[in-house]
Amino acid sequence: MTSLAHAQTMAGYNRWMNERLYALCAELSDEERKRDLRAFFRSIHGTLNHLLLTDRLWLGRFTGALMKIQGLDQELYADFAELRRERERTDGALTKWVATLSDARLAAPFTFASYTNPQTRTLPLWTAVTHLFNHQTHHRGQLTTLLKQTGRDPGVTDLIRLPGLESVSEARGA
Repeated sequence: MTSLAHAQTMAGYNRWMNERLYALCAELSDEERKRDLRAFFRSIHGTLNHLLLTDRLWLGRFTGALMKIQGLDQELYADFAELRRERERTDGALTKWVATLSDARLAAPFTFASYTNPQTRTLPLWTAVTHLFNHQTHHRGQLTTLLKQTGRDPGVTDLIRLPGLESVSEARGA
């Protein structure tokens, strides 16, 4: 599998999982979503906000539209419906950006500064893209645990269950 195929597959997985988890979170009351469950970002709502914030940070680095933030726990949207709309919009932007990539571009050097350390770092772009998707998966794993604590079952979240994956693999000759 090429780096491009990996990025495209992960962008699809990201969108699919976010749609599923947001639908499940919509069944919760605002109070349940915002209840402090002692997670990294306190609550389900806090975790959803963190994921959107960091996805936008990375997308901004990738596109040159840098974003200023106050902290990694910053609440972008207190209203769940607005948070969900912005998640969908950001997933669309991420998918659109991934569609502009090539294996050559993914192999090229990418220089960035982290939020906590202004010193720059240069790595192949594919490394940063892989980090973005890995970070999403990490926190969505926490989110599924939080949802289970509220009595909601997120179901199977495995990448290999992504709808249409078989046809994509066949088309790419994998």
